[in-house]
Amino acid sequence: MSGKVVGVLGGGQLGRMLAASAALLNVDIVFLDVGENSPAKQIVSPRSPLLAHIDGSFVDPEKIKALASKVDILTVEIEHVDTNILEEIQSVPGAVIHPSPSTVKIIQDKLIQKQHLQSHQCPVSEFLCVESNVTSIHETAEKIGLPFMLKSRTLAYDGRGNFVVRNIAQAEEAISALGNRPLYAEKWVPFVKEIAVMVVRSTTGEVRSYPAVETVHKDNICHLVFAPLRSRDPHIAIRAQSVAEAAVKTFQGAGVFGVEMFLMEDGSIYINEIAPRPHNSGHYTIEACETSQYENHLRAILSLPLGSTSLKVSSAAMLNIIGASSNMAEVTNFASECIKTDGCAVHLYGKSECRKGRKMGHVTVVGNSDSEVRSRLRPLLKALPSGSTEEELALYVPETPAQGSGFSHKYPLVGVIMGSDSDLPVMLPAARILDRFKIPYELTIVSAHRTPDRLVEYARSASSRGLRTIIAGAGGAAHLPGMVAAMTALPVIGVPVKGSSLDGVDSLHSIVQMPRGIPVATVAINGGMNAGLLAVRILGAGIPYLFADIDVYLRGLESEVVAKVEKLKEVGWEKYEVKR
Repeated sequence: MSGKVVGVLGGGQLGRMLAASAALLNVDIVFLDVGENSPAKQIVSPRSPLLAHIDGSFVDPEKIKALASKVDILTVEIEHVDTNILEEIQSVPGAVIHPSPSTVKIIQDKLIQKQHLQSHQCPVSEFLCVESNVTSIHETAEKIGLPFMLKSRTLAYDGRGNFVVRNIAQAEEAISALGNRPLYAEKWVPFVKEIAVMVVRSTTGEVRSYPAVETVHKDNICHLVFAPLRSRDPHIAIRAQSVAEAAVKTFQGAGVFGVEMFLMEDGSIYINEIAPRPHNSGHYTIEACETSQYENHLRAILSLPLGSTSLKVSSAAMLNIIGASSNMAEVTNFASECIKTDGCAVHLYGKSECRKGRKMGHVTVVGNSDSEVRSRLRPLLKALPSGSTEEELALYVPETPAQGSGFSHKYPLVGVIMGSDSDLPVMLPAARILDRFKIPYELTIVSAHRTPDRLVEYARSASSRGLRTIIAGAGGAAHLPGMVAAMTALPVIGVPVKGSSLDGVDSLHSIVQMPRGIPVATVAINGGMNAGLLAVRILGAGIPYLFADIDVYLRGLESEVVAKVEKLKEVGWEKYEVKR
């Protein structure tokens, strides 16, 4: 589209997915990597000999210069490159490199990266430089306490170059594990979640961020990514995007950046690391977002308009396929199981050898709800070559409660709430309808008058937890539906509950007499069933197959009435028995 040729230092799986996006935009792309069959080179056939890929190391100065001579723009799919040569190339008039070599140089040394972020008031945990000797490690323990994370400053990724020092007796073991190279230490951060945000920056400085996601690591390697981030605090996801965008703005150059962060119990956020390239935590964007991180990286460095970073599905999860041994059949057999799963896209990286701990591919699962995605993901986790423990399954992909079990779903779409347990008989028909349409829901008690703090927390966290509709039943003054509606953007359906006086008319009037700007839908007194049906219809706006299910339900009602007409004809009205 731009007529410019892009050169990429590195030709692994990130380059492979970048090449796929380049092909869709008719962008010529040339890779520098060792061998003729690297993952990226496998899927791009040069249109002319002048655009042939280069066989060589992406840290070889002469090979980097050779790549630069063939292309209009240089970029990286791995940051461990020779930035001195890139700076030399950038000094030549007309040479374009994104992100800037100065940015790559800062980021590739993790201590300098931390110092840079700290100098720009970005939130980072306490850190300090460490010498590769026992004495320095002892001094570090005295300064920042135990445990702490000892890290290699350079050439560290996918868990390589990290060592958790829990006991000072581990000093020699840590040095041995990390080798004789520059080190630094980070104060241990007792996070509750690891989160990430992909950020794309254009050549004009425009910045857009993708939704915040939760990342799960196993053996220090990214294992799972869940999008979007779910939290009881509705402001955390927005705050994470703001932190990530502010950090990326401190660097020079265009492209996609992966910002990994720690979420603390009190809602505060610390930046862990930044990658100046597409990132594992953004693979999900290929299937789940309007523009993938790879396409947006190309758009950014080619000065094309940035694409939308919005989700186009309700929920998504990414699962890395990590080698468990040297047996390649384990990977291909697993992929064969994955393609049988609805909503699952398989990405194999074309690597010629499998080994334990190596990233061999990934799968992305999308669905209409968190519950659906995790139900689809559960058998895949079980089938992984490395397997999954019952604790892992229970934590990340809990089993869906059986219909009629009386237990709430962990990832509901609908919240069914009531002011008192005495309202349960009225609200159960709503739950039965949701069961019938296989809608995940939770059912609980939230009293507007007796648990006001619980009411506020429930209403304000509903949307960020993944709920899409709330059914609120209340009798008497019936403040519950209106108070919830005042604190959430979600549609609220009020169910007037018949009380001991006024036959529920007081509740009905209270629910429908809401002030301008705070709408609450309502149904007949004790109309729990219709509330459930209305919730299904509301969800149908985003899950179209529910409309077809509703049509089937309505035809069932019609059949019931027609059957009664025929029965009345057959036996006459004197003998006809009305079922109560």
